[in-house]
Amino acid sequence: MQLQRAGGSASMSENTEWTGQSARCLQAALRMTHEAFAEHLGIGVRTVASWHQKPDTKPRSGLQRELNTALANASTDVVDRYLELVSGGPLNLPDGASEDAELRLSEDATIVAALNWLDERAGWDPGTARREVAARLAALDLHALQDRGVRRGRVNQRDTAHALAAYYGSSTTGHGRYTATFGANTSASTTVLTHPDWLDLDCPLFPKHDKLKLAGVTPADNITMDEASADRAAQRLAETLALGHRMVNMPLFRLLDVDMRKHQLAGTVGVTDFVGYVVTMDLLEGELVDALTTNQPTNPGALPLRDTYMPNLTAALKVGDRMCAGGALALTAIARPADAFRSEPDYLLLVQERSGHVINAARRLAVIPKGFHQPLTDFRADTQVGATLRREMEEELFGRDDVDNTVGEQRHADPMHPSRLSEPMRWLLAEPGRLRMECTGFGLNLVSGNFEFASLIVIEDEEFWTNHGGDVQANWEASRLHQYSSRDAELLDELVNDVAWSNEGLFALLQGLRRLREIGGTRVDLPEIEWEIR
Repeated sequence: MQLQRAGGSASMSENTEWTGQSARCLQAALRMTHEAFAEHLGIGVRTVASWHQKPDTKPRSGLQRELNTALANASTDVVDRYLELVSGGPLNLPDGASEDAELRLSEDATIVAALNWLDERAGWDPGTARREVAARLAALDLHALQDRGVRRGRVNQRDTAHALAAYYGSSTTGHGRYTATFGANTSASTTVLTHPDWLDLDCPLFPKHDKLKLAGVTPADNITMDEASADRAAQRLAETLALGHRMVNMPLFRLLDVDMRKHQLAGTVGVTDFVGYVVTMDLLEGELVDALTTNQPTNPGALPLRDTYMPNLTAALKVGDRMCAGGALALTAIARPADAFRSEPDYLLLVQERSGHVINAARRLAVIPKGFHQPLTDFRADTQVGATLRREMEEELFGRDDVDNTVGEQRHADPMHPSRLSEPMRWLLAEPGRLRMECTGFGLNLVSGNFEFASLIVIEDEEFWTNHGGDVQANWEASRLHQYSSRDAELLDELVNDVAWSNEGLFALLQGLRRLREIGGTRVDLPEIEWEIR
């Protein structure tokens, strides 16, 4: 390759021949992510990724011209960085960038665990993942990442539901995507794969009915990583550090088999590491959304990670053969007395806007609480879905930071011991009947393959709101809370129609409202809510 300077600008000679390696050097000099570099050149992200997988590849003639133009239009500083990188053979980092990136990597225990996991699963020599992530971290353009976040936020719940309906098609096993009507004029379709036997479970979340079992040994998850998936995993870790997302490598329950039925949750879970989930199945959503923001195809064969990890409905349903993590989320309904502003008693319904710092459903609407199903200290007892929801109530509604594993290490032998409970939770558990917790439905979210336990939490005693309503507050996972009345059907209709929902959040909302309509008596004034499997 020949580069000529003229008056401080760069121009390429006519016999210039780009390779994947030199294109990588230009990307690093511009400090762009794969997505930003692809947009800069007007090409697909997969093409950029291919240059990292096969650096000797020679881009076709049209891309040669685009690369020439990109370099010719670059600033002097970018050209200087490019010249330094391209003259060094293997991709090197600018002065000081490597040391800074290595330092940041070594300071984060979760990232260190993820690097080790990635080296093992990708078949890399120890230390390879560290070098790969450090290179990406040094080259990242934070503003470009933030801009991508804005673009991702414009892809709404209906966009993902439509795209995945086309990708997966229909099932012949009785399973299908959850859809529902709210009254006569409003309908909603989600990406939650479910079955009639998994809906309207009316399952109290107490030991007699909440019966998930812990496997003695968790089988292998059969995850193998090719160069493309390993590259994307390394990129995810670099972006997590750059954006300051909270991520802690705690144990995570992995679903191995399912036996859901009326009044009973059953099945088996094993234990896996959170980092393995973050760099595999959790990448599927970003891949899909980025394709939608750039008007790229989303059909089978066009989404490499999805094609690898969950290519069809059969793979989605075989939870024991893949990484199937997930969680529990609940519509919370709190009884309120009539007052000067409300002529009749009702239930307060809470909805959260998720913050941009969470790993899952960032900047989406969701019910609250919502959390990953994972153990704290008692792995066997914590397999109960109710255990996760009680913990999440303490954390997300009542402000207990000491049960939030992203804040600090867990040192208490029993974090949910009665003596450690918040005042609101202690009051709720002091007498039977004050707190009602039910699972209303189960499904597998096709966005990332997660299992979802949709639930309903009902606080029946009005005294709670009078005495403890002021203690209800969102934690860092929510940017804000919204209140709705169970008697305001018109406003709830608008809520169901909001395209900002996460798919699992909309699933839990509709199933929760459906159940609340059955049991809420005069506190509820809602239209019929009917579900359908498609």
